[in-house]
Amino acid sequence: MNSNMSCRPSTESPPEQGVSWAAAPKPLVVGVGDCKVSSDPGSEIVTYALGSCIAVAIWDPLSRVGGLLHFMLPESPAGSAAASCDNPYRYADTGTPMLFRGAYHQGADKRRLVVRLAGGASVVDSDGIFNIGKRNYAALRKILWKAGVMVHGEDVGGSNSRTVRLEVGSGRFFIRGPMGEEREMRVPARNAAGGGQ
Repeated sequence: MNSNMSCRPSTESPPEQGVSWAAAPKPLVVGVGDCKVSSDPGSEIVTYALGSCIAVAIWDPLSRVGGLLHFMLPESPAGSAAASCDNPYRYADTGTPMLFRGAYHQGADKRRLVVRLAGGASVVDSDGIFNIGKRNYAALRKILWKAGVMVHGEDVGGSNSRTVRLEVGSGRFFIRGPMGEEREMRVPARNAAGGGQ
């Protein structure tokens, strides 16, 4: 069974002759409006250039299953099932439940999940006319609250883009700012073990 799940078919080509994938594990890249879930302890899930978009990272410390969603907008178009089905990961209301279901399918348990959020900046909309980042964040928090999911860490808002990565084996979550500085978002041990939920 493949331990990595994506909503898109793989476009990776096999390694060149004499080159081993095991020598340098490639990160699983999550594009805009995309999602990846993995139970491979050697994998790393990364998404780049989060502006008003938000990344939702989840990790189960017991099953070592991790997932990352990069959504663009708070809600799928009303009454437009076709738009939602075309790419449900674009929207918080359709992508978030699919991220969690994908993790459960690979052995994660809701009660043990460590949940972290990043993004939601006002990068393009500095005047705050549309407030996409704030609307994304509000919609996501409402979805998680209704589902009884606790957020263990977040780096949202502001006016800078972010890149994030999740190490599936360890659950370590890193955020890189626009100047290239990277920092780890740590979670207290009691929360990482699922005891804070």
